[in-house]
Amino acid sequence: MKLGQLSGRRRDTQEINMAPLIDMVFILLIFFMATTTFVRDAELDIDRPGAETAQTADNRALRVTLGRRGELFVDARPVKPWMLQARVRDALKGHHMQRVLLVADRRVDTGRLVEVVDQCRLAGAKDVGVAVEREI
Repeated sequence: MKLGQLSGRRRDTQEINMAPLIDMVFILLIFFMATTTFVRDAELDIDRPGAETAQTADNRALRVTLGRRGELFVDARPVKPWMLQARVRDALKGHHMQRVLLVADRRVDTGRLVEVVDQCRLAGAKDVGVAVEREI
């Protein structure tokens, strides 16, 4: 008798077929990737101010992001402060809707916020809005 055999009986090994499980995991992964929106403001952790009267913003607006340490981004591309007006002007060319959505951290200095809004208006933006969180 060989080692590992029990009195001449043959043991049948059963295997679990993993293919359907792997297929299901991939289907779920694709579903969640397709239905989840990943909105991250220019790779910054922005803590937006809150407002009870907040309204939904237009998706076609140019996004200007102002971080808590003064970082500036136009459509997720970093911009130096002295180049903001030119970048916004270039980005608004060819767009019939001259809208800018300013995404700013709640801890940003008010003077800095007003300066960015002013630069956007000088660049030709007709409508400049500030992104906020809706307070319930």
